Amino acid sequence: MTTPVYLDYAATTPVDPRVAEAMSRHLTPDGLFANPASRSHMLGWQAEQAVEGARRQVADPIGADPREIVWTSGATEADNLALTGFMRANRARGRHLVTSCIEHKAVVDTAKALEAEGFEVTWLTPGHDGRVTPDQLRAAMRPDTVLVSLMAVNNELGSIHDLAALAEVVHAGGAVFHVDAAQAVGRIPLDVARQGIDLMSLSGHKVYGPKGIGALYVKRSPDIRLEALIHGGGHERGMRSGTLATHQIVGMGEAFALAAAEGDADQARITALRDRLLAGLAGFEGVHRNTDIGVAVPNILNLAFEGVDGESLLMALRDIALSTGSACNSASVEPSYVLKGIGVPRPLALASLRFSFGRFTTEADIDQTLHALTHALEGLRRQAI
Repeated sequence: MTTPVYLDYAATTPVDPRVAEAMSRHLTPDGLFANPASRSHMLGWQAEQAVEGARRQVADPIGADPREIVWTSGATEADNLALTGFMRANRARGRHLVTSCIEHKAVVDTAKALEAEGFEVTWLTPGHDGRVTPDQLRAAMRPDTVLVSLMAVNNELGSIHDLAALAEVVHAGGAVFHVDAAQAVGRIPLDVARQGIDLMSLSGHKVYGPKGIGALYVKRSPDIRLEALIHGGGHERGMRSGTLATHQIVGMGEAFALAAAEGDADQARITALRDRLLAGLAGFEGVHRNTDIGVAVPNILNLAFEGVDGESLLMALRDIALSTGSACNSASVEPSYVLKGIGVPRPLALASLRFSFGRFTTEADIDQTLHALTHALEGLRRQAI
């Protein structure tokens, strides 16, 4: 039986064994399992120390102060807290939000919900490379713009925004800059002060940590006020109530520490794997790159295979774990809204697959994928004749 190949790291990463081992020490009776908010006994203090240690591990790779890290259930909640929490808290200053039409659904759907509340949203259309330019953003800014939300790395294309250049435009217009960095940690340099980021959403499970845990970086500034979305206990400086999941927080902290230490080496190895796949595809007819690899992280590669249906190709590649786009959009029979948003023609958008590589991808995985693609494409194109 063929061992399945996992090339869907952009959807989720496996938990690094070192992360799992750290988490296991905060679950069982002989570990630090206590409620970190229980300050009346030693076990509670020790759990709190573990949480605060992880807070620093998450803060350090992005150049933040640990006190600026607010724990959430994931980047989706962090996006919701950033957009809804900020717009509601600052509605007296202005009701205009700027974002792009190819953001993650956690931003797109939250922005649409804000529109239903009476806020105004400007939806920017990025270029074919999946990036919004500073000039585009400058043209969209208004006197009542209070927040701009643009992702660091696109989850379907891998395209990287010039965050510092965009932040300069945002701040010149008197607004606040939110960045969804779920796909960015360990893959591109992040420094919230140098890049001018005021709010940043972070995820555990995109960086070899556990699912169900994330964080929002909130700059310590009188200008950054958020209205809480979850109430009950006033945890996380009143921004996010709820008993903290110590084991998941410890896992996210360890994952971020590993990303900081090993991210460059990971990306160099992954670049070689991506290039191996592209070299192997060089002889294939009708292969189009939706990802502009000159401005993208190496671990995400979106390709269109002319003359086949993406869903049919996915089914033919039953031993290769891939996706036709974001996991949040995988139930839709429509082409990816991200690909449509950058102008990919509908037939090619429907024939596209996202390949995403990671820490545990091997050269053998790439070779097995190329072999499977050869047979799948030959079979599907023969049927189409």
